[in-house]
Amino acid sequence: MTTGLSQQYIMACAELHLPVNHFIEEVLRQAVQPEQYISALKICGNNRLLAVKRVTDEDFLAISRVLKQNSYITNLDLRFNNLTNTGAVNIARFLQDSCSIFHLNLMGNDIETDGAEQIAKALHRNDTLRSLRMTGNKVGNKGGMFFAAMLQINSTLEELDLGDCDLGIQCLIAFATVLKQNNSMRSINLNRPLFYVLQEDTSIHLALMLKVNNTLQEIHLSKHDMTDSGVERLCEALHENQTLKYLDLSCNKITRDGVKCLAELLKRNTTLEILDLTSNRMEDEGVIYLAKAIHSYNSRLKALAIVSNNITGQGLKALAAAIKLNQGLQYIYIWGNVLDEEASTAFSQLLLSGRLNTSSTDVRPYTVDGRVYLTELFHGLKKHYYWTPTYGIVDDPVCNSSLAIINDQTP
Repeated sequence: MTTGLSQQYIMACAELHLPVNHFIEEVLRQAVQPEQYISALKICGNNRLLAVKRVTDEDFLAISRVLKQNSYITNLDLRFNNLTNTGAVNIARFLQDSCSIFHLNLMGNDIETDGAEQIAKALHRNDTLRSLRMTGNKVGNKGGMFFAAMLQINSTLEELDLGDCDLGIQCLIAFATVLKQNNSMRSINLNRPLFYVLQEDTSIHLALMLKVNNTLQEIHLSKHDMTDSGVERLCEALHENQTLKYLDLSCNKITRDGVKCLAELLKRNTTLEILDLTSNRMEDEGVIYLAKAIHSYNSRLKALAIVSNNITGQGLKALAAAIKLNQGLQYIYIWGNVLDEEASTAFSQLLLSGRLNTSSTDVRPYTVDGRVYLTELFHGLKKHYYWTPTYGIVDDPVCNSSLAIINDQTP
C-alpha cells in the first residue's frame, strides 16, 4: 500500500507522456494509514512540510487515473494549486464518470467562468458529490449562475462554497430563487460578492428564501454590505425558519438597531446555534440587547462571535453576567474590542470560576502589578478556513468550534 498509489501515479504519467510531479508522488507515498484504507487525499499547494510543485491541469489527468483505481478515496483536496479552465474541463470529465468522490476542494485555484460552466454542467449528472468548495476562484456572476442552474437539477450536493468568487447581484438572487425549491442543500457560502450599488435587494431575496426553505442549516453572508434594514428582513423570515443552525453575518454594517432585531429573534428562535457578528458596529448598546436575550430567553445558542465591534467594558460586563447564568452558550469570542479593566475582570472571573475555559474563548487573563489584562488566543469559529496547520489536530475544535457544533448530533 505504501508504494501502491505512488507507483500507479508514475505509471499513469508514463502512459500519458507527462513528467512526474515529485510533490504529488511524495504525497501519494505518504498517504497511508496502517491497516486501513485512506479516505482523504490532500494535495494542497500551500503544504509547508514538503517541497511543493503545484498541481497543473495536466497533472490532474494522472491523478484522476489513480483515483479511478482506488474508489475508497472519497475526499480530494486540491486547494491553492495552478488549476485553470483547462483543468476544470478534466475535472468535469472525471465527475461525469462513475466518480466515488464525496468531497472536492478546489479553493484558491485559477478557475474562471468557463471552467465553472464545465464543472457545474458535470454536476447535472453526478450523484455522488456531497461537498464542493470553489472559494477564491474568480468565476464571476456568470459562473455563479451556472452553479445556481445546477442546483435546479442536482439533488445530492449538500454543501457549496462560492465565497470570494466575485459573484454579483443577479447571481445571488438566482441562488435565493433556486433554494426555495432545492431540498438537498445543507450549507451555502456566498461570502464577499461584488456590489456596485448600495441597496438591500439581495438581503430581501435571501430573506424570502429562508422563510420557506426547510433544509438549509448553514448560510454565510459575510461582506455583503448588509445594513440594519437587511438584517431586519432576515430576522422577519427567520422567525418562521425551523432548520437554520449557523448564521454568518460577519464583516457587514450592522449597528445596534440591527443587533436589536437579532436579539428579538434569539428570544423566539429555538434552532439557531451559531451566530457570527464579527467586524460589525454593534457597540455597547448592541451587545446589551444580546445579553438580555441570552440571560432570560435563549438557551439554544452555543457559539457567539462578536470580535471587533467597538464594545467596551460596559457591554462586555453585561454579556459576562448573562453567560454566567446561561449554561447553553459554550463558545464566546470577544477579541478586538476595548478590553479595558472592567471587561478583563469580568471575563477573568468567568474563566477562573470554570464557567468558561480557554479552549472555548479567544482570550486568557494575566496579571501585571495587580491589574488583570486579557491576551489573545488563536481560537475561533473557523480559524483554519483558508489553511491548515503543519502540526496538531486536523480540524482542531478549539480553533474550529463551528465544525464541532455542526458535527455534534446530540440533541
